[in-house]
Amino acid sequence: MIVIRHADVEEILEGREADNIRTVAEAYRLHACGQTTVPHSVFLRFPGRDRDRIIGLPAYRGGDRPVAGMKWISSFPANIDSGLQRASAAILLNSLATGHPEALVEGSVISARRTAASAALAAELLTREARPDGVALIGCGVINAEILRHLRAALPRLAEVTLYDQSPSRADEFATRVLSYAPGLRISRAGTLDEALGAHRLVSFATTAGVPHTGLDAVRPGTVVLHVSLRDLRPEALLGAHNIVDDADHVCRERTSPHLAEQLTGGRGFIDASIGQLLTGEREFNPQPERTVIFSPFGLGVLDLALADFVHDVAVRKGLGVAVDGFLPGPGA
Repeated sequence: MIVIRHADVEEILEGREADNIRTVAEAYRLHACGQTTVPHSVFLRFPGRDRDRIIGLPAYRGGDRPVAGMKWISSFPANIDSGLQRASAAILLNSLATGHPEALVEGSVISARRTAASAALAAELLTREARPDGVALIGCGVINAEILRHLRAALPRLAEVTLYDQSPSRADEFATRVLSYAPGLRISRAGTLDEALGAHRLVSFATTAGVPHTGLDAVRPGTVVLHVSLRDLRPEALLGAHNIVDDADHVCRERTSPHLAEQLTGGRGFIDASIGQLLTGEREFNPQPERTVIFSPFGLGVLDLALADFVHDVAVRKGLGVAVDGFLPGPGA
């Protein structure tokens, strides 16, 4: 058994934004071709604490390098007020020969970067007819920071960033961090959400919103919205847009905006395609130029396993992590 620590994961994934996008794309292709097993996530909630949750995401990825395991990720938004990260995670990888657990991987870095890689992949696919030169980031936390890094790998022309956060100081801190590694970017701060929504034709929502709070009346025609946090948009906004998801069965749950849109209409006809279908060519997507395109990814556990498997392989080859002897019973025990 090997324990792969936060610092080990960061070292292994440093500077791999373009590779992360390719890894996530291949996982989506396998999923679209039926070579994955992704049961519904399990949500553990606590009485009287509506904002806090822990989610279990089991998954199996087939293909040339099969892997199985589970991510166990918590979201405690009040952590931010104490200077802690909102989310923490651990990923357990199991041997497909014996079923034994063989690696425990710190998962917050992997979770953030697979989320960002998924968003950047969607942005690259959905803006091919008109590349944006800027992006509006709604929510100035870890996820949008990683999304920006991955967007810069996927869309090299990106030169402008508009920030909006309910906490102006958080937006200021975010801008300082970004300029430390991307001094050429032009960064501005929006005074209102609508100002941010109208600033660019690419928008990324990564907030802690628990219920829908906005429409998309302020966006420019043809804007691509990366609805990563899943609960910002009123369901009516989805019904007036093109919708791409990662998996309709997964995303239409737990009162996400797509779930509310399904309840409102009685079906999923508002969903145009999954990202896997676009990657494999199973479904064509020809958006109307004036309509907004919304990407709503639930976040499939198979993406976490794809990155965790890579991290595990590199850690073993480089001698990183901590080997734990005697974790499992010996033969015949």
